[in-house]
Amino acid sequence: MLAEDEPVLDHLSIQCADTAGSAAFYDAVLAPLGGSRVMDFGQVIGFGIDAKPEFWIGPRETGEGFRECHIAFAAPSRVAVRRFFNAATRLGAHVLHEPRLWPEYHPNYYGTFVRDPDGNNVEAVCHATE
Repeated sequence: MLAEDEPVLDHLSIQCADTAGSAAFYDAVLAPLGGSRVMDFGQVIGFGIDAKPEFWIGPRETGEGFRECHIAFAAPSRVAVRRFFNAATRLGAHVLHEPRLWPEYHPNYYGTFVRDPDGNNVEAVCHATE
């Protein structure tokens, strides 16, 4: 049984059509959130904060066709959400939703949504007040 303060997920991995292109995207958009590459095995790359990889990318090896994922990354502040958005748009990411409050989720839900190079719906979200 998980302790009360333990997260449900230990790590998540997605498959990418172009691992190098996706790695460059995630290098740029995770930096404003405090994330970076923490393990790199060439085509398989782990991102996280400190030394623990929590988000992995690798080459598409199974399945057929595209299966969209929604991935929400925690941001330490609303400023970090906006920096994530700016990094993504500088890379030409398709914007789904610009940074804003989402009161239908809860009063302090501040997030932005973009597409990664594979078309996944990638979000940065902060739950704190400004």
